[in-house]
Amino acid sequence: MEFTPDGPMAIPMWVNGHAFLTVTPDFFTVTNPATGEGLRRVPLCGADEAAEAVKAAQAAQPAWAMMGVPARRVCLERLAQGLDRYTGHFAKLLIQECGFDEARATAEVGEAVAALRGTQVGQTGVLGIVLDASRPLAAFAETMAPALMAGATLVVKPSPKAPSAVFALCELTAREEWPAGVVNLLQGDAAAIEGLCASTVDRLLYCGNAALGEQVGAMAAAAGKSFDMKAL
Repeated sequence: MEFTPDGPMAIPMWVNGHAFLTVTPDFFTVTNPATGEGLRRVPLCGADEAAEAVKAAQAAQPAWAMMGVPARRVCLERLAQGLDRYTGHFAKLLIQECGFDEARATAEVGEAVAALRGTQVGQTGVLGIVLDASRPLAAFAETMAPALMAGATLVVKPSPKAPSAVFALCELTAREEWPAGVVNLLQGDAAAIEGLCASTVDRLLYCGNAALGEQVGAMAAAAGKSFDMKAL
């Protein structure tokens, strides 16, 4: 994803440290909620693509955990610095896809930077994260940072309505020379979530609107997957 004012017209997955191109039968058109303008497209992925992303996270997890907390904290600080440098770019993506005004979008970027610099340590393992479109960037940072500090690796499934800022943060990990596979991104909607539930992730975490969270929780329960929800 180029860090340019206009951004890309197509957003792929992010797997094992690089953009992961996949051909799916259907795509979702990302639109500006204020104007209805079609901005970008994302593939509607399913179980096969989920398995690829989880495989990358599992392969990366032992080495990431062995790095130790101080080294992982350095990685997160470098990512926070990079995000701060690109505040204007990330804010523009949030304005385009979430309908935020400039002040709110800029504030969300700041919240994400602060979250990446947090000291909370979560649980290790391989984590699947599902987000809605209400606070895509800040919610991602707030969810990922404690897990990464603990030595977890992850697969994030952003809302197809607001995927760009989340994708850009994943790409920024590569620019900041993070190990490949620590952070992966799966595009899609319900089929992608079902794919994550059917995969070998250790647990699934949802962050967003409570009503949608209940639906995600039901999918996780049906698959016998450990599930946690943070309602916004």
